[in-house]
Amino acid sequence: MTEEVILPEEKTLPALPQEPSDVQVGSDAVESLIAEKRIGLRIRALRQKSSLGLAELGRHTGLSSSFLSQLETGRVVPTLRNLARIAMVFSKDLNYFFSPIPLSLFRVHRAADRVRLPQSGVDQPRYDFESLGYLVAERQLDPYLAEFQPGKFPDDNFHQHAGFEFLYVMSGTLSIQHGEVVHELRAGDSVYFDSSTIHSYSCVGDEPCTALIVTLLQPINLATTRLAGNRPSGSLRAETVATRKKIQ
Repeated sequence: MTEEVILPEEKTLPALPQEPSDVQVGSDAVESLIAEKRIGLRIRALRQKSSLGLAELGRHTGLSSSFLSQLETGRVVPTLRNLARIAMVFSKDLNYFFSPIPLSLFRVHRAADRVRLPQSGVDQPRYDFESLGYLVAERQLDPYLAEFQPGKFPDDNFHQHAGFEFLYVMSGTLSIQHGEVVHELRAGDSVYFDSSTIHSYSCVGDEPCTALIVTLLQPINLATTRLAGNRPSGSLRAETVATRKKIQ
């Protein structure tokens, strides 16, 4: 007599005990969860970024413009099928609409918390400066508030660094030498220039000159690395890097 063999996966498993639950998922809770994900706002942001109108998005998805408008404003809830149609138009996965929204960068720098530093690498500092963005570690812009002091000693603060620089004169008069050319800027004047060209600043007259300076950094490449390695210590960027630990 042959004994019947029952494989493990064929065995009937005992039912797991069910814990009684008092949790009831109502429509209000569901609406609140959907509202938290801001699905409508995400759809609108994708559409506007792609410069699509409601009618054009409707042609791509087969959904009416009125329905899409109500969807973006949160008056209707999309089915997964409709949401998948929209996601495919923008080459997104469904997870995009339900993943946490990343926090955008927003840092306030209080005037009382800033540190005023003198120009470094020279015997007679020609300016003091304050970093306006030191709290942002991975910043792409480096903003400074600089005050240039008048003086009769020679201006030998020539420096260069990768990227571009914007300077706005708030008060006084400032002389800027960019390469072989000297320019004089007065209050209200501004300049945007390639900072990889050697340049220097000098206060003109007997009154200090105050200026807002913003440097725009470029992605690091071989040329930038070589330039950064030869950067004089007199540049604002080099001084900020050297003093960032003290500030933070």
